[in-house]
Amino acid sequence: MKQRDIFLADLEPTTGQEQQGVRPVLILSGNTMNEHFDLCMICPLSSKVKNFPTCVVLKKSVLNGLSQDSEVLTFQLRTISKKRLQKKIGEISGEELEQVFSGLNDVLRY
Repeated sequence: MKQRDIFLADLEPTTGQEQQGVRPVLILSGNTMNEHFDLCMICPLSSKVKNFPTCVVLKKSVLNGLSQDSEVLTFQLRTISKKRLQKKIGEISGEELEQVFSGLNDVLRY
């Protein structure tokens, strides 16, 4: 598991407006954290693209393995147990990762 990977993850149980169910998530934690901890930082993806400010839309592709265009929900950043990860389905490009980091920067700043 590496930064930029997209995995299917089971996010249940949840509370309130947290993204729920089995869904794609983007691994954002750095590779050192990913190698040494049983936790990882992720942003869930949603196929209901609403073009929220700070979020990044990923077009489905062979690289990312998504079956539908999806939005990286940067405002839903969370740390989860690796036990929630089910299987890798793809990854994003370095350029897309930079776009996600830019969106996260805005979320954390404002």
